[in-house]
Amino acid sequence: MGISLFLLGGLITFFIVVMGWGTFDHFRFTFGGIMNNHGRFILLLGALLVFCSHQAWAGLPQAVPGEYVVKLKADISKVSMTMVTKSFQADFSRPISQVSNTVLIKRSMLDRTEAVVAQLKRHPLVEIIEPNYIYHASVLPNDARLSDLWGLRNQQKSGIDIGAEAAWDITTGSRDIVVAVIDSGVDYTIADLQNNMWVNEAEKNGTAGVDDDGNGFVDDIYGYDFANSDGDPMDDNNHGSHCAGTIGAEGNNGEGVVGVNWQVKIMALKFLTGSGSGTLEAALQAIDYAVANGAKILSNSWGGGGFSQNLYDAIERAKDAGVLFVAAAGNSGANNDSTDAYPANYELDNVISVAAIDSNGNLASFSSYGKKKVHIAAPGVDILSTTPQGLKYFDGTSMATPHVSGVAALLLSSEPLLDYAQIKDRLMATSHRLSNLKSKTISGGIVNAYNALTNTVPPPDPNDPANWEKAPFTAASPHPYDNNFSNTYTLTVPGAAKVAAHFSKFDTENRYDKVIVKDSSGNVYATLTGSLDDIYTPVVDGETVILEFSSDGSITRYGFDVDHVAYIEPN
Repeated sequence: MGISLFLLGGLITFFIVVMGWGTFDHFRFTFGGIMNNHGRFILLLGALLVFCSHQAWAGLPQAVPGEYVVKLKADISKVSMTMVTKSFQADFSRPISQVSNTVLIKRSMLDRTEAVVAQLKRHPLVEIIEPNYIYHASVLPNDARLSDLWGLRNQQKSGIDIGAEAAWDITTGSRDIVVAVIDSGVDYTIADLQNNMWVNEAEKNGTAGVDDDGNGFVDDIYGYDFANSDGDPMDDNNHGSHCAGTIGAEGNNGEGVVGVNWQVKIMALKFLTGSGSGTLEAALQAIDYAVANGAKILSNSWGGGGFSQNLYDAIERAKDAGVLFVAAAGNSGANNDSTDAYPANYELDNVISVAAIDSNGNLASFSSYGKKKVHIAAPGVDILSTTPQGLKYFDGTSMATPHVSGVAALLLSSEPLLDYAQIKDRLMATSHRLSNLKSKTISGGIVNAYNALTNTVPPPDPNDPANWEKAPFTAASPHPYDNNFSNTYTLTVPGAAKVAAHFSKFDTENRYDKVIVKDSSGNVYATLTGSLDDIYTPVVDGETVILEFSSDGSITRYGFDVDHVAYIEPN
């Protein structure tokens, strides 16, 4: 990759060019894409890294976690809610109906539903207690390729999607909400997109070649092309249209796919050229244009280059205007806690950084991550969406990002007074928790539209070892370990059905010095390397987890410390 600096009238423009994973001086960059093992293209654009319902546990009716509807034996008009809250050891309570003497109580979500119901049934005030069940009609759009959109509705693995099906029973979006897709442009003639495009009516109905609305941009009907400095943001790359389709392909129109929002306004802001490269200058212009023209969510599936104060300031201006900035974490597979990736790593309150998962809920092999820097995950493998050449499957954190942008827009359509901080906090707090994302993202989960709309904080993942029993263990490598060091550590909890070792500290030379996690039969569960403090190994079947540590002949680090093993007993 090259970063060319052009001095134009005192303006330094960073020109970000698509190149391949290789080295150039001290920089690492990426080819326009790589083929995954399905023969599909992982888009790494723009820098070109253009990074390019809550489901009930199986067999249980869906209910709001921790909430219970209680019919009291006493007259509710004679009972204080303070007394009810205290009596039921609840976090809070509120009346539902005086006619039926019912109240809602909320208890810790760590309490098992069955246990709470059994306990409170015996309470002298309780006549009836039930979970706060969720009811909804099964309404789906009639779009022909809906079944292929696993990110919205995963029919193979329940819960590993964004909960769109349940969310659509609450809202399908609103054309009052404007989402700016800052990318390679959008093909506004695509049937699934044309009715959901943002339109500058003054320019549409004005005179060609004239700045009819006086905003400084001529013929900016659907947005603007900052890559070529004209009013036509037509996509000549595919990437931007693909992202736009995930956010807002029109729903229930009988066409190919549907977006997270059936109705929304997509503002097309092109700053990447047809080859997938773009400049800092164009990026700044696109961001400022979006803010000035009413976009409340900016979707950014791009990255690259180093820290730019100008770009930081532009995103901060967006923050000051109340705008959310959604950014792809990157496709390098790097830990963003130790390797900066911009704009995703800008520490601004309105930035939300997005990693990618596959349809099994695993972090995508290419996805960057970061327990401290990457906020949330979303579907990003085998994602079908709109392009000028028809429907295509793409992979990348580029594809994960518009899922989050789309859910943010859906939430804003339901609660239009929310500010960017409230939206960001809601998306993170209501994400669907997955144990394998706990050490990879701040939220530890994937974005979930239904949870966000209902403000439902999901229960802890029952497969997360952090919620299991703990057996104290002390196992440690030398600090630091030597070159060409190797040792095997065997940790056993007699009688356990599953175990996972916990590293209080883990720091090895990334990719070269490794810990291989095995079970007692020698089956390999994972290879751990790099900086991974406060994490569990993958869950190992049986009572024993084996850690095989080896280092190469150069560069040593701290090593690791194990302080306990989490386990569950046989049922």
